[in-house]
This record gives sequence, C-alpha cells and structure tokens, in this order.
Amino acid sequence: QALAVESGGGLVQAGGSLRLSCAASGRTIFSNYAMGWFRQVPGKEREFVAAITWNGGSTYYADSVKGRFTISRDNAENTVSLQMNSLKPEDTAVYYCNAVAHPVRDGNWLFDNWGQGTQVTVSS
Repeated sequence: QALAVESGGGLVQAGGSLRLSCAASGRTIFSNYAMGWFRQVPGKEREFVAAITWNGGSTYYADSVKGRFTISRDNAENTVSLQMNSLKPEDTAVYYCNAVAHPVRDGNWLFDNWGQGTQVTVSS
C-alpha cells in the first residue's frame, strides 16, 4: 500500500504558483517521520526537492528550488504541503511525497511504496 496520496498538480504558466498536498494513506502517521517531496521526469531518476523534520523545526531544499519552494507540515492533520512559486518549465515533473531517511539533509527517501504522484506542468 502506498504511503501517501499526492494532489494539487496542474498546468501553469511560467512564473505562476501551485500548492501540492500529501495526505497519509491507511494507518501511516506522518509525525513519526521526516517527510519530503521528490520529483521525476520520464527517462530520468527521481530527485530530491525538499524535506522537513518530524516537528517542522528544520527544512532542506534542492539548490534548484531554493527560494521558490516552501515545504510545510501539519501533524495534527497528517499532511505535508509544498508551496511552489515562480515556477519554471524545468520544474515540470511528477511530484511525490515520501518519508525521508536520516540524516534528513541528504534527501534520501525511506520507503519504496510510492503513491501515484501528481503531475506539474509549467508552460513557457
């Protein structure tokens, strides 16, 4: 069973914004884990985008999104979000959320049971 269900993707023009959401699936409790967002383009490896520690005290970002994306979490709601601003065509990908292994700053996912992801397409 997938760890989470992602939503919020869509088609947006360059410079626009989207907010992605990740909701826990089944009996998963996000507060037990650091959480992160990853993305994948067909033909390329999945890559780290952003991560947040279990209590939201620290966040980490890929250099390519630093200053434009913001990760947040709500442990009471068992959700993780990714606010994406100033989107660029190179941000086009399927976005996934997953738990993050320690050390969190390394940006490695913890589980192999991925959800369906949510497609983000940025037009130029």
